[in-house]
Amino acid sequence: MSAAGAAVGAGGVLAATCISTLVVNANTSAVSILLPAISEDTGMSVDTLQWAVTGYSLVGAAVIITSGSLGDVFGRKRVFQLGLALFVVSCVLIALAQSGGMVIAGRVIQGAAGATILACGLSLLSVATKGDENLRAVSLWGAAAAVGAAAGPLVGGVLVDVTGWQGLFWIDAGVAVLCMVLTFFTVSESRDPEAPRSVDYLGTVLIAVTLVPLILGVSKSGDWGWFSVPTLTCFAITLVAGWAFVRTERRVKAPLLDLALLRNRTLVGATIAILIGAGTINGLMYLLSLYFQDPSTLDFSPLEAGLATLPATVGLVVIAPLVPRLAARFGPRQAIGAGFAITTAGFVLIGLADASWQYVTFLLPLIAIAVGMGLSNGPSSAAATAAVSPEQVGEASGFSNMARYVGAAVATALAATIYATVTANQVADGAGDAAALSSGLAAASWVMAVFSALGLLLAIVVIVRHPAGRGTMSDSAAAAAAHLHTLPTTAAATDPATGTATGAASVDHPSGETS
Repeated sequence: MSAAGAAVGAGGVLAATCISTLVVNANTSAVSILLPAISEDTGMSVDTLQWAVTGYSLVGAAVIITSGSLGDVFGRKRVFQLGLALFVVSCVLIALAQSGGMVIAGRVIQGAAGATILACGLSLLSVATKGDENLRAVSLWGAAAAVGAAAGPLVGGVLVDVTGWQGLFWIDAGVAVLCMVLTFFTVSESRDPEAPRSVDYLGTVLIAVTLVPLILGVSKSGDWGWFSVPTLTCFAITLVAGWAFVRTERRVKAPLLDLALLRNRTLVGATIAILIGAGTINGLMYLLSLYFQDPSTLDFSPLEAGLATLPATVGLVVIAPLVPRLAARFGPRQAIGAGFAITTAGFVLIGLADASWQYVTFLLPLIAIAVGMGLSNGPSSAAATAAVSPEQVGEASGFSNMARYVGAAVATALAATIYATVTANQVADGAGDAAALSSGLAAASWVMAVFSALGLLLAIVVIVRHPAGRGTMSDSAAAAAAHLHTLPTTAAATDPATGTATGAASVDHPSGETS
């Protein structure tokens, strides 16, 4: 291929992958804002529609690594196009839905589509570019992901008022079709000839079988009781499926998860920190989207609710350029610990919420949570890839990305259950609707505070010393996207055993391959 042709190809890959990741993340972050409007149109309670959020994350957790492996074996462009096609189908299904069940089904499909688009899109980008060009391209990809997540609630709020909640999905379907056309004409097919031809389908299924009963048990515990037979049965199925997953991963030729990675203390600690961060921020956004729009509390319109959540989403992006430099100066562990300490304080403040709170009262804790999340997310993601050998960067990235989806699914289900249960109990005891809702929000926030405190403990006890990045612009882009996806930083170019530089940071393929 000529230099001009290569440039056009790289530009096409960059455009297709950046636009698609922006749309996927905007769509994902907007859905919580849309739930009250969807509930009103379909007649399904918001409590049940919570599965539109958790179902997406659950399927994403099962698919994120497998889709990368499928791309390596069957062609990254082909699987990326399949992901885009599934995304279009899911958007149309949701936009035409006449019931809440159809919305949830569409979102489950969208979880598989979104994970595939992110995994194979990043792989395509990594193959199409090399060296400094690669770092710039991946930085743009990370920035697009962060901007999409920040803009999603606002865009969703605008569209509910202008087109109805269906408008978001029609527009996203149209953009995905354009990405498919762009990909068809500008992106070259690529495979990994050295990748194992077998794909761990059983491991993918077992992840889903592990998570579905866990989330069902958590979601229905308020109705069934935590120690009821149905709830305990769900948790027992989770334990058995989890055991079967471990047994499977020990035996298959190309495991979904290399269990040897679990012996790496820093990687495990960083991954749990990522899980906690993703879980708490997703749980918070879900709760505030409902609380702000409830007629008994602030009675915001969807647009006003989207604007109201901006301090939390934009704050993560705004602080990102500072985080790698702070981590390089004071140490990654210190940055992670400080981040979780600030986040814990923010959740504690929301834990004091009562019916008299106006929006301005939420601003300080929202900003604190955003700043804390920004401080902890970036160094945690960097630690996940810096604590392993260069050959394992892709596997570590895939592991942490799967944990991010798991955290979002479980924590959102838990937060929704606590919010609904405490609210219902307060109403049954004679409290007014506003007081009951604020009690539910406060109770869920206290649980999020406990999880954030555990993150602080992880930073102190579990995450051992590891290399810090150099604080470059690519490190800043990785930090901005860290609450969405693990991207390599300059810290991944350092030998974790010696602390010496080994060259330019390699960009990870979610399936485990490095470029």
